[in-house]
Amino acid sequence: MDNLKQAREKIAKLKKELQAIIVAHNYQRPEVQDVADFTGDSLELARKCVGIEAEVIVFCGVRFMAETAAILNPASTVLLPHPDAGCPLADTIGIESLKQWKDRYPEAAVVAYVNTTAAIKAESDICCTSANGVKAVNMVPNGEILFVPDRNLGHYVSTKVSKRVILYPGFCYVHDSVTAEQVILARQHYPQAKVLVHPECRPEVISLADAALSTSQMLRYTRESNHKLFLIGTEKGMLYPLRKQNPEKEFHSMVNNFICTDMKKTTLETIVKVMQTMGNVVTVPEEIGVKAKQAIDKMLAIS
Repeated sequence: MDNLKQAREKIAKLKKELQAIIVAHNYQRPEVQDVADFTGDSLELARKCVGIEAEVIVFCGVRFMAETAAILNPASTVLLPHPDAGCPLADTIGIESLKQWKDRYPEAAVVAYVNTTAAIKAESDICCTSANGVKAVNMVPNGEILFVPDRNLGHYVSTKVSKRVILYPGFCYVHDSVTAEQVILARQHYPQAKVLVHPECRPEVISLADAALSTSQMLRYTRESNHKLFLIGTEKGMLYPLRKQNPEKEFHSMVNNFICTDMKKTTLETIVKVMQTMGNVVTVPEEIGVKAKQAIDKMLAIS
């Protein structure tokens, strides 16, 4: 506990010295979320990074999120506390693969989930998050959509639109691991619970849930709901903000191993170190950043 207190004090001091702000994703460790100036999902954090007046942005998340922050706020230095905090979902698609798929479907508009590298965003027509995927697909004029890279989110979006949605076969290993059988067992254990899952889950899992929601939507849903018991089908870190904002309500994870190891790489110690050394600076080449920003800006415009 003393170590945590010392780390928090160091971070507070370094923030003043560097004129820094700290942003953290909802999946981060509780103690990391507690030292952040802003917490949220990918869309909320992208919004926060537009026009932030800070010399330094310490992005407690994974690399593609820090890239987005760097693109949206080029005047700030963006630091990623752990250099190896990546996203296996984002890694499922590379530029050459995307170009091959675009050649295969030349009439399709490319809708890129924000969980992609800046290079993939630069080759896309519009970005989206799990909160606004349907709006993004409906915004583009094309009747055919190439949705990359998450097949589960893409399938969920396809059930809400009248367009043909072509699914790239990527997936989030955390959300894709949940099975329908696990949902059924969890419901049997908590029969009165509302079941909320992330749209990155498999279609058969979503079909058994009461709602498929982004993390920010989960927070809004539970805050406004009269129900007192919830089963949560997303990364375990989400339980912390849910319980913090709704102390009178009860939340349980759908499965015990709902953990993204990359999201857990950030600790108070790595935050202190990156601020002391100003290492792990995340930059995006200008030619990629300019094109990627166009796709990101379209996403923000519909939110």
